[in-house]
Amino acid sequence: MAASKSGFMKDALILFAITLISGICLGFVYQVTKGPIEQATIASNNATYRQVLSAAEEFTDVEGSQEKIAAMKESGELSGLGFGGVALESVLVGKDASGAEVGYVINSLSNDSYGGAVKISVGFDMDGTITGLGIREINDTPGLGLKAKEPKFKDQFVGKNAESLTVTKTGASADNEIDAISGATITSNAVTNAVNAALYYLHNCME
Repeated sequence: MAASKSGFMKDALILFAITLISGICLGFVYQVTKGPIEQATIASNNATYRQVLSAAEEFTDVEGSQEKIAAMKESGELSGLGFGGVALESVLVGKDASGAEVGYVINSLSNDSYGGAVKISVGFDMDGTITGLGIREINDTPGLGLKAKEPKFKDQFVGKNAESLTVTKTGASADNEIDAISGATITSNAVTNAVNAALYYLHNCME
């Protein structure tokens, strides 16, 4: 019995040592890769920002925007607008090489896309007209929902200046309408509602 207990304790100590060493190794790998991953994400996001607001050279958070976004989330303000499961992530001001403000980039998302969350960046000029739409994250079906990344769909938003947009499957005939992607209406609605969240912030929360 004593030998059995001793063997059990030995096995437990070996398992503990393996777990401890594995944890230390994983922590080391995380610390080594954390910085490069963050830098790659920042570079990718900045590339998207320049695509949607090409007149800007640099982008910084709009002062007080994070506090406003947090307050909206706490109050559930967006949930009563009919846009589904949308959320705002950040609001940036874009400046040109001289430092003059040339527009805004609003990052938002919808959790209602076919493949889950779709995260977008919407560029606006100083008059509130959409200058570009960038898809930062989407996990939809190739050949269907992933067509949201293609210019044929994204470019429909450029030049729009409305309080909100709606999706149609019969051909856009009004300035606030967006043609759905064939076979991917759920994705089309999700992207459009994420844009609507950005529009709502632009028209109601910007000073």
